[in-house]
Amino acid sequence: MKVVVLYRPDSEHARITEQYVQEFKSLHPNVDVVMMNIDSPEGTAETELYGIVQYPALLALTDEGQLLNLWMGKSFPLMDEVYGAVINA
Repeated sequence: MKVVVLYRPDSEHARITEQYVQEFKSLHPNVDVVMMNIDSPEGTAETELYGIVQYPALLALTDEGQLLNLWMGKSFPLMDEVYGAVINA
């Protein structure tokens, strides 16, 4: 299971997003977290594949890429909510 974070590193939300990810990783080191620039080729592909219309976006995915849960926009979900989505899959 993994969490993909789509964001723009040069945006006003970059710092908050990066802090959220650092804290999440420290609390749940067993979860693979991938940060992806939404403007990179990989990030663009992910946004199209999963229908992302707002950023930052957090995607809880299986190892095969199946979407377990998706959160978009400035309000981040509770870290336990994200952890629960990937662990209970």
